[in-house]
Amino acid sequence: MLQELRQLGWTGRNARIDIHWAGADAESIRKHAAELATLAPDVTLANGSVVVAPLLQATRTVPIVFVVVPDPVGAGFVDSLARPGGNATGFVQFEYGLSGKWLELLKELAPRVTRAAILRDAANPAGTGQFGAIQSVAPSVGVEVSPVNVRDAGEIERAVAAFARADNGGLIVTGSALALLHRNLIIALAARHKLPAVYFERFFVTVGGLISYGPDLVDQYRRAATYVDRILKGEKPAELPVQAPTKYELVINLKTAKALGLTFPDTVLSRADEVIE
Repeated sequence: MLQELRQLGWTGRNARIDIHWAGADAESIRKHAAELATLAPDVTLANGSVVVAPLLQATRTVPIVFVVVPDPVGAGFVDSLARPGGNATGFVQFEYGLSGKWLELLKELAPRVTRAAILRDAANPAGTGQFGAIQSVAPSVGVEVSPVNVRDAGEIERAVAAFARADNGGLIVTGSALALLHRNLIIALAARHKLPAVYFERFFVTVGGLISYGPDLVDQYRRAATYVDRILKGEKPAELPVQAPTKYELVINLKTAKALGLTFPDTVLSRADEVIE
């Protein structure tokens, strides 16, 4: 985003950029949102539904450009994708239907899988939406799915260990801030229990995860910079339509596959955008 802003002419000489980081802690996010509303910047970039919601509770006047938000209409952030109508607009993370493809990909990679644990944030509406999309696909691929909440490390570890006691299991990690927070634990548990796992973003795979499929988030931030630029030049969020992803990427880790005793089918290898060896 910063690179694109510089390309658009916004540098340290004519723009000040403050970065606030709150991790996945809800109270910290609310504190930062209230502070940003008081500061009243010309525009705010917000990452994820867990950040956008408290920002909109804190201000309905500061322009907000969001990224990595699965369902901005369902969450009440905008009136519609074509006409946002308020002080927020941005870029959708993915449609919930994409979540069903994760289960299809898991079955294609590991045909023996008949059970899948779906790691999701139940407190986030997106967690319910993603799980619902996966459930709708499950009968057609012959996989029984069960939810695992990602509220804290202890709960994740206990649930995955209990799930792994039976054979023919696999994991799907749906998109959430908590999944990012606990990513190292989740990857370690998948390796420990020999569970093939599909992730929603490439950086899980670059640090040892098996396979990921999802939108190119770097591209989302680059495109978000163009909306920041337009708002700084006078346009209103209400007049800028919410946009869907235009780039998706499939990333696989051959080293992890070997450790699990899996061989990627040619149908998967031929589709891969990145192969980590």
